[in-house]
Amino acid sequence: MAEKRLPKNNSDGKKSINSISFVLKNEIITKICNGQISKRHASILYNISRSSIDYWMQKLTTFEQKQQFMSNKKEVKNLKEKIEELELKLELMKDIVIDFEDITGSDIAKKSLPKQLYKLVEDHRKNTSK
Repeated sequence: MAEKRLPKNNSDGKKSINSISFVLKNEIITKICNGQISKRHASILYNISRSSIDYWMQKLTTFEQKQQFMSNKKEVKNLKEKIEELELKLELMKDIVIDFEDITGSDIAKKSLPKQLYKLVEDHRKNTSK
């Protein structure tokens, strides 16, 4: 009688590449290319080495998937740059409001800014005065 073989694990506990079906490989690649999961998360979730996932992506992705994956990475990079830019603008705005209040002696931030922005300005004022 033939014995049923279990998938072999490597010494690090990761599954053998040969034990994973083609359908599952494509599913993992599609999720990564769509931005649903990262390579690292897929590695942990499916107990597969990242180098195996890189190899599958190199061999099994279509041109459209590669383009989509690269555009997602580019979009994330652009959003991170935009966040940095907005954080710098916010710091500048807080400094300007504080300087304006110091020069004019009025409490314009409390009167005209939304509560959240006013709180940010006050926190900034406390941190810079230390």
